[in-house]
Amino acid sequence: MIKLQELLHTIEARNHEAAEQTRLHVDQLTKPLGSLGRLEELAVELAAITGESSPVVTPPGVIVFAADHGIAVEGVSAYPQEVTVQMVANMANGGAGINVFARQIGALQRIVDVGVATEVDAPGVINRRIKAGTGNMLREPAMTHDEAECSIQIGIDSAWEIFDAGAKVLIVGEVGIANTTASSAILAALTGADPDEIVGRGTGLDDAGWERKKEAVRQAISMHRPEAAQPIDVLGKVGGLEIGAMAGAIIGAAARRVPVLLDGFIATVAALLAVRLCPKVADFLIAGHRSQEPGHAYVLKALGKEPLLDLQLRLGEGTGAAVAYPVLEAASRMVNEMATFASAGVSDK
Repeated sequence: MIKLQELLHTIEARNHEAAEQTRLHVDQLTKPLGSLGRLEELAVELAAITGESSPVVTPPGVIVFAADHGIAVEGVSAYPQEVTVQMVANMANGGAGINVFARQIGALQRIVDVGVATEVDAPGVINRRIKAGTGNMLREPAMTHDEAECSIQIGIDSAWEIFDAGAKVLIVGEVGIANTTASSAILAALTGADPDEIVGRGTGLDDAGWERKKEAVRQAISMHRPEAAQPIDVLGKVGGLEIGAMAGAIIGAAARRVPVLLDGFIATVAALLAVRLCPKVADFLIAGHRSQEPGHAYVLKALGKEPLLDLQLRLGEGTGAAVAYPVLEAASRMVNEMATFASAGVSDK
């Protein structure tokens, strides 16, 4: 098993030679220059990420990481904690939103339990459980440094397993009551963002619950004083097991030159965590959509990413990225299937 710090040093920048080859090819396709707009930019971006001038993105791989959060007892979610294990069972049975959209795009699917409070007894759920949920960050650190590192390693391993099964694009999703609180705390710790600016209503909090959630983030940051320059310290003190696993999966994708199609707020915070561990990871990220969570626009700006879609989604699970995936596939098919002026015998201007 390669250690995290060693793996981070293996991540390379984008391949500009492949990108330029794809750009030249796209300019020869039977269409006016630039007429397919952002699809043309995406095709070049995919070439730069993969190092292949004719990038292929089928099939995509979807990994949903599940874990619970001790902070849930503080009333920061509209739903009780037992919903986590119930939703994992629903996913295992194929009934969740991400299952529907993953089937639509022909994705390879994995569900990984990294820390659900109640042990999951459902077929198809991969058990990589570190512990029964994080600690309540208003009383203690969410996890130890070793547990935080372990969550990242589980994510790396999970990503490589789905790549070995054939996945060409990575979509990471999550399930875990109170995980927008942990994500908000990570974002505030890494960037200094004001909780009033980034904390949303999550699963549908009323005004009183929303204020409790913002105050919980403030108190956790004040109590633990996570070091912004030490991302694993931030993850350990105020993060989540599934957020660490998503960050690890994203790092694993970058190490294998696999594009990452980002979902909403939680997945994008996990991506920021990965980027803070290794800035080159940013080169492998494509933002799938813009979530309704107020913190999502903030973290997208921090990453310098412009999303493909804005459909006012806020479900999580990887759903927004799965819905955006056909745009990525269209860019790939354009490169691989569209005729050039020369091959089609069409006169160029």
